[in-house]
Amino acid sequence: MDAIGGSSESGSSEIGLQLMRNGFYREEESCAKHVCALGGGGSRNTSPLGRVGSRNTSPSRQKVIKTKPRGLDEETVTTFGKAVQPDVQMEDNIWAMLPEDLLNEILARVPPFTIFRLRSVCKRWNSILQDSSFLKFHSQVPSHGPCLLIFWKNSQAPQCSVFSLPLKTRYRIPFTFLPPWAFWLVGSSGGLVCFSGLDGLTFKTLVCNPLTQCWRTLPSMHYNQQRQLIMVVDRTDRSFKVIATSDIYGDKSLPTEVYDSKLNCWSLHQIMPAVSLCSSKMAFCDSRLYLETLSPLGLMMYRLDMGYWEHIPAKFPRSLLDGYLVAGTQKRLFLVGRIGLYSTLQSMRIWELDHSKFMWVEMSRMPPKYFRALLRLSAERFECFGQDNLICFTSWNQGKDVLYDVDKKEWSWIAGCALQSYNSQVCFYEPRFDASIH
Repeated sequence: MDAIGGSSESGSSEIGLQLMRNGFYREEESCAKHVCALGGGGSRNTSPLGRVGSRNTSPSRQKVIKTKPRGLDEETVTTFGKAVQPDVQMEDNIWAMLPEDLLNEILARVPPFTIFRLRSVCKRWNSILQDSSFLKFHSQVPSHGPCLLIFWKNSQAPQCSVFSLPLKTRYRIPFTFLPPWAFWLVGSSGGLVCFSGLDGLTFKTLVCNPLTQCWRTLPSMHYNQQRQLIMVVDRTDRSFKVIATSDIYGDKSLPTEVYDSKLNCWSLHQIMPAVSLCSSKMAFCDSRLYLETLSPLGLMMYRLDMGYWEHIPAKFPRSLLDGYLVAGTQKRLFLVGRIGLYSTLQSMRIWELDHSKFMWVEMSRMPPKYFRALLRLSAERFECFGQDNLICFTSWNQGKDVLYDVDKKEWSWIAGCALQSYNSQVCFYEPRFDASIH
């Protein structure tokens, strides 16, 4: 029987209150001194929200009001600036009659983390997360932008923070609802986050929505062994799948297993052919799962729609030290890695797979100033992951993050998003209230 978390979707009326009591707040490190524009790197933030505690010298004589919205940490106070317009009167009786559909249309476009603060305005807004019409509007609007979810355990207590790239702000989300065995962050897709871990000798997997605090444990797989996992969400039919490939210890006799949320069970598929994997990292795009292989050299591709594996003879670039597969939009598949035998000659490069010729075509190189600051030593470890043609580079030793926008061909620092500890796990995350765990 599936284990259902203490907070289910039927109990969403207590979502906001739970998050506020459990410590949902905007962290102080999101102040303006940590903010930089994604494209420019050092441009000035002109938003009133980004100038915490700064003196207002605007000719409009803005009135600065200090408030502490409900749910913020006791030591966190945010300054809001509101321009005073004496010639405009806000008639309460008029705005109180705003049509429900129009109100939901507006609130559905508000960043999800801001919704929790707006719920303290009135009783009507306090119940917004239980309103099916609001969730319907929310499901139809695009995401407010990519976020980075950082998960770590401090003294065995799970901790999580989300850094919003559009808002350049970090938010702390309580993860105390997770069971103690949830240790490995599998990944995120469509507003859901997947974890795995060992409960005694049993390998378990769970899926949760961090915003609503809903979670549930998936049924046990046919083979109780620690597996490489990846989760994909299909928002069109509100379902998700979890793919379990080979055993992490190299057992090549295990069949591929796929969990389907619509069927609520695991199905057995073809055993992956005997190959030597050069990395445990996987990438999923266009209904295909890709892994890097050393023997035979190239890629192993699993077709989710057909349920079988096949080999792609795409040879890696010469002198590639470490490579990461990153999925882009549609059919785009990227390879990211360092090139060079000596530290003084190394560089970070990005290639894209030409599916017709099975060749890696170089498309960009990390500028030297970013590379030297990200990896000062040739043996330093880095992590790379992507989403929607955005590629993020993270260094544990240096505590720095670099973002590359494939469409804009721009490199930039991500300010205020340093990892919390050496065991931090990070991935892209799309916060959504309508993401269902069922």
